[in-house]
Amino acid sequence: MTALARILDWPAPEAEEQGQGLWDSATLERALRGSASGPFTVSGVEIDSRDVEPGDLFFALKGESMDGHRFVEMAFAKGAAACVVDRPVEGPHILVKDTTEALERLGAASRQRARGPVIGVTGSVGKTGVKEMIFEGLERATRGDAHRSVKSYNNHVGVPLSLARMPGRARFGVFEMGMNHEGEIAALTRQVRPHVAVITTIAPAHIENLESEEAIADAKAEIFQGLERGGTAVIPADSPHYERLRKAALRCGAQVVAFGRGAHADVRLLDAVDAIGGGSLVTADMGDRRVCYTVAAPGEHQVMNSLAVMAAIRAVGGDLALRA
Repeated sequence: MTALARILDWPAPEAEEQGQGLWDSATLERALRGSASGPFTVSGVEIDSRDVEPGDLFFALKGESMDGHRFVEMAFAKGAAACVVDRPVEGPHILVKDTTEALERLGAASRQRARGPVIGVTGSVGKTGVKEMIFEGLERATRGDAHRSVKSYNNHVGVPLSLARMPGRARFGVFEMGMNHEGEIAALTRQVRPHVAVITTIAPAHIENLESEEAIADAKAEIFQGLERGGTAVIPADSPHYERLRKAALRCGAQVVAFGRGAHADVRLLDAVDAIGGGSLVTADMGDRRVCYTVAAPGEHQVMNSLAVMAAIRAVGGDLALRA
């Protein structure tokens, strides 16, 4: 690990050290179809005034019981460089008709300028952990030029927010998508437009809204609808819903990669034993080679999650040696 750290610790290019900002007012004006009060540059995007940091662009979103415009003054007090509003305010701002639509537009603009592969992750359980593991592997391999949705920002607000925060220089993007009802992931995946779509597992979460595991599988499989042409679907080989997921992926023109213990798995678990110091030592068959790596977190579910991670990283051309 020390040797790896030395290899990756080379000087950053001068342009990276100087920083170029995340968005400028002219670009925001075009992307949001709004009107800028004047020239400015922002270094981040935020929707919660309590979390605003100096240089952020604050979106004053309006909800059922809360209006973000009430917190514009607080956002500026905390150092916001500008705000996105639907009415004129004191201070730098972009004036738009609808701030929620504006956030979606900015997410779309960010996805449009993305220069590298994008991975989407969903599933009944394990999606946040898998998203984080994929990100860690890609982040290490790119010296910090990978981006992911933070926390569990996986809904109709969190996904466009996470997209809007993606730097133009990012070489990979990893985004989590969640749902409570049918049709929700379909809307999110069309924003993310992943090159690789991962389903971790199917379980009876939200079954009160969807009535059956088959319906849950169909709702999760909506993630394939947003796949870019020639994209890859990563699905659990050992799920009783494997064939249902596989057919849904094929209908969307995806290449299917299955992970698990089954003989039909493309990324197949061969062995997992307790590792010295905790976690598991995993041996997996990747089809053309075998890999051995450690999973720090304990539990068989973490071992299975790691297979999905390896499949996703390989699908976007990431370095499996660095991940392992």
